[in-house]
Amino acid sequence: MSNKQSDAANDNVVAVNFVRQENLKQPVLRLHPDDQVGVALRSLKAGEQIEIPGLSPLQMSDAIPKGHKVALSSISDGDRVLKYAQLIGYAKGEISPGDHVHTHNLEFRNTDQVYEFSVDRRAADHDITGRTFNGYKRADGRVGTRNYIAVISSVNCSATAARYIAAHFDDEQLQEYPNIDGVVAFTHATGCGLADSGDGFDNLQRVFKGYAVHPNVAAVLIVGLGCEVSQVQTLVKEYGLERGPLLQTMNIQTTGGHRKTVERGVSLLQSMLPIANEARREPCAISELTLALQCGGSDAWSGITANPALGKAADLLIAAGGTAVLAETPEVYGAEHLLTRRAIDEATGQKLLERIAWWEDYVERNSGSMDNNPSPGNKLGGLTTILEKSLGAVAKGGSTTLNGVYRYAEKIDRKGFVFMDTPGYDPASITGEVAGGCNLVAFTTGRGSTYGCKPAPSIKIATNTEMYEHMRDDMDVNAGRVVTDGAGIDEVGQEIFDYLVDIASGKKSLSEGQGIGDNEFIPWQIGATM
Repeated sequence: MSNKQSDAANDNVVAVNFVRQENLKQPVLRLHPDDQVGVALRSLKAGEQIEIPGLSPLQMSDAIPKGHKVALSSISDGDRVLKYAQLIGYAKGEISPGDHVHTHNLEFRNTDQVYEFSVDRRAADHDITGRTFNGYKRADGRVGTRNYIAVISSVNCSATAARYIAAHFDDEQLQEYPNIDGVVAFTHATGCGLADSGDGFDNLQRVFKGYAVHPNVAAVLIVGLGCEVSQVQTLVKEYGLERGPLLQTMNIQTTGGHRKTVERGVSLLQSMLPIANEARREPCAISELTLALQCGGSDAWSGITANPALGKAADLLIAAGGTAVLAETPEVYGAEHLLTRRAIDEATGQKLLERIAWWEDYVERNSGSMDNNPSPGNKLGGLTTILEKSLGAVAKGGSTTLNGVYRYAEKIDRKGFVFMDTPGYDPASITGEVAGGCNLVAFTTGRGSTYGCKPAPSIKIATNTEMYEHMRDDMDVNAGRVVTDGAGIDEVGQEIFDYLVDIASGKKSLSEGQGIGDNEFIPWQIGATM
């Protein structure tokens, strides 16, 4: 990576402002005048001739699927290829106008950006600090959007006991406690057979602590086996957790086996229920909302519709004093230079670059490539390289100053726009964001992810209208209207923001209505299993 300064102070801006109604009437959308490629707004036939204002008529060399890229000019072998006025890869062979530009003729190379720091810092462009939502105010000042009881297994060996304890409290059992959203078991596949120090252990411990003190959690029971590496007692001591009526711990070996542990756990939770049920929603400042920004099952429309619209919603939340958390470090790779420009100071920008360098080394040590990230579904949807995917992904982060960079599951203690280092695998990424304090999740998807989350409610934002109509039971917001109906990015961003406020106040997201979220707790595992 290069840290040299650039004189092109205003060039590194993702070109979402070209998604205008007049441009959407064309068969191909050119996002920026500097781009050599455009996005097919409908399927194009081989031999078909199209006209785009400002360009010579184009004859299609190949059939171009909807959402895929078509060359707008000649591109020589090895040349840089631009989309959003940004690098998305290098030509692999000669490319002629009208050619399909995809994995067969566009190649990835490791990023070697020119980095600038703090030259594009921006405050929120308006003030909406007077708006409120109805949340749960905790005794220590935290504010939740939900009111769950959590049963956390410290190790996979106690996962079954944790699930059995939580399963006891079905809808019938909770009828007397209408202010409790549910009893959830947070189980996982690790906790032992790992080093007792280092990145992997630290990640896991931070996740446990973050869920134990999460504002959406009213009461906690931590269940261990007894002999595991991830000791409950160490967790309690290291992070200053205080046992009491709403935080209890136990382990199977001390309690006397599985059956006795389940019985004891059920008894402990029964004593917690009346206390947790005393919580009541009341008006709270929107500044108490911390939003996890995510995309999964991305397609070519992600960076054109849903992600920019979510970025506008993030800007609105920040204008209200709240916090928006971008994550998935492998999915900002190649676009990190846009974020360093927005860093509040050089130290913050350098912290992001340190995480990028860690990932380059991590991937190389494991015989991978940063370009392994785009999935087969991403490519079917029109994306080609991680560079292209990342440019769309960072649009979720809006336009304001980057105020902080956090390690995985680290407590988020700054307001505004921040970044958390996580993998691109959505459940693992969101687990870290929730552990850091996110009490809402906004998830954009083009191929159709049905992800749900507990204890932080997740909304799904469709990138295209076709998928939205096909999966209406799962998609909360249709950002595809930007293309099909000519809706403005600002308009859809406002819709997302208003919907998030409603969800924070108690309205159920579609994933909540289907009960999704019990199996999405995936702490990020790093290191050897021994």
